[in-house]
Formats: sequence, C-alpha cells, structure tokens
Amino acid sequence: MLATLLFAAFLSVLQLVNARRWNNTGKGSIAFEEAYTTATLIQLTFVGGSSTLLANLQDIHNQRLQSMDKNAVDYVVLSCASPCTQGIANQTVAEEAARTFNDGLAAAISNNTLRFGAFAALAMHDPAAAATELRRAVTQLGFLGALVNDYQVSGPNSDTLLFYDQPAYDVFWETVTELDVPVYLHPRTNIKSIQTPLFGHAQYLQGASQEFAVTLSNHILGLCGNGVFDRFPSLQILVGHLGERIPSDIWRIDNALAGVIGGSAIRPPMNKTIAHYLQHNILETTSGNFATDLLKFHAAQIGFDRILYSVDYPFVAFEQGEAWLQTLVKVLEPEELVQLKRGRAIEVLHLDR
Repeated sequence: MLATLLFAAFLSVLQLVNARRWNNTGKGSIAFEEAYTTATLIQLTFVGGSSTLLANLQDIHNQRLQSMDKNAVDYVVLSCASPCTQGIANQTVAEEAARTFNDGLAAAISNNTLRFGAFAALAMHDPAAAATELRRAVTQLGFLGALVNDYQVSGPNSDTLLFYDQPAYDVFWETVTELDVPVYLHPRTNIKSIQTPLFGHAQYLQGASQEFAVTLSNHILGLCGNGVFDRFPSLQILVGHLGERIPSDIWRIDNALAGVIGGSAIRPPMNKTIAHYLQHNILETTSGNFATDLLKFHAAQIGFDRILYSVDYPFVAFEQGEAWLQTLVKVLEPEELVQLKRGRAIEVLHLDR
C-alpha cells in the first residue's frame, strides 16, 4: 500500500515537473490564430501585402510582444501565414519548407516559451508524411498541434487540389487523435482557375469578405459528410472567424442533406448530423469576427464551450480584440468571459499538462 502511494506521489511530482510552463496570469487572454511567416515563404507563396503587414508577419519579439503586453494577452500560439506550404505544389519542396519552418519557429520562440507556442506547418500531399512531421513537431519540438491552410495544391500545373476528407487521409487523422492535439483549418486564397470565374465579376469579394468562408466551409462540411468524425470521434478541429458561417446555417444544411428541403439527391455517408459534429468535433474561434450578437447566437446553437477567443494578428490588431473583450463584461457572466478568453483554450491546447 505504501509503495503504491509513493509511486502515485512520484507520478504527481513528475507530471508537475514536466508540465508546460507558460505566462499564466490567471486573467489575460490566449490567442491562437496568430500568423507568422519568413522571407523565404513570402517569396514562395505569399500573395501580397503592405510593407507594414509583411514586417509584422515576420516579427515575434518586438511589436508583436509589445502589443500583447499592452492588451493583456498572456499567451499566443503562432502558425504559418496562409497559404504557407498549401501553396507549394511540389511535394519535395513543400515538405522541406514545412520542416524548415517548424525548426525555425521552434528556435525563434525557444527563448520565450512562456509567451509563445506554435502550431506545425504541414505539407499535405502525402498523408503519412504529414503525420510523421506532425508527430515530430509535437513530440520533439513541443508544438501544440497543427494549422493547415485549406486544400493542398499539387500537380505539375498547381491545379490539382487535395482535400483531407478522403479515406487516404485516415492515417493522418489517426495520428492526430493519437497525439491528442487539435488541427486548425484556416482559409487560403483560391488558385486563379477557381478565383477568377467565381469572383472576377466582383473582386472585392475575394478574401475575408466572402471567398475564405465559402471555400473553407466546403472543406469542413466535407470532413463531416464524408465520415471523418465518425471514424475518429475524438478528433478536434479548430475553425476561425466564428466558424466560417456554418453554425449560422445548421438548420438549413442538415435539412438539405437529409432531403427534407431542396438539395442534392445524394446523401452523405455520415452517421450523424452537422449539428452533432459542431457540438462534439468542431470548435470555432472569434478570430477576425468580433460580432457579439453572433457569438450569443452560436452559443445557443452549438454550446458556449465550443467557442474560443482568438484575434487573427497581424491582420487584426490585438487592441481591437481586447476592446471587444471589454464590451463583453456587460454581456457575459464572469465565468463565461474567463472561459471564452482563456479557460477553454487551456483545455483544448492542453496547457495544463
């Protein structure tokens, strides 16, 4: 009996010693759709931006950290700015770029892991290779999961699109669930053969106003409809911008897929409803979408515990996010606000272990 108690105490101490140390003030926010990139990836994939934006994307410890300090941000998880390696068609080049980015980011934050964590960049051409790099990033580099920028371009003309809702990607999702880490699905600018016919008539609808949500929501609904969450019921996917509009349209989507209202005659091979997957497998963040009424509506639709705070820096300022959080003091119960801005993130990112 004594030996058992001593062993249990030893395990408790060991867990405490090995627990992740981070800037846990008990009151500041945690943000984790926060973009970073390198000069190399800007040359390879980035579609443009102001000199200020490009400078902020490549900065970690200067203006980014200063803005975090001014706006009560305890901890930020950095990830590769879109499209990252999803914009590199050549598999060998993309895999090397992902590995180089992950190693570089790990080194860049190594002197301040109290304030910064990371999501892995992955090339998604080969699901097994992506799984291997994710495992390395999590177990060797200490990363908290991965962020993937929608579909992977491939093929000699960069016009073959790979979606992760196909059975070939089960080996990847199996590894994700084994590691017990989340994967963040983030939008990307479409390739020209898609973007031009869809948005050429109204180019102002490209990007965040419409394009991002339209394309990424298709991918997310494909994960649901093609049974990925049935095969991997513990899988947790993060989706930004308050769920890319999916939670706002659950009733219509589910009723159309069930044939109750007009829709395709083809029924998806999923075992449950989109509503179920939103309530059990998909978490949404507030990144770049600080709409209070929408937050309340989505909480009623999918549960408040499925919504987490994030900002979308540097495309959105930490100041804007903090100003919004201050308005929520009058809207949410104190425990709800704590859960939104930090409590649930601690659980999902396993910052407490």
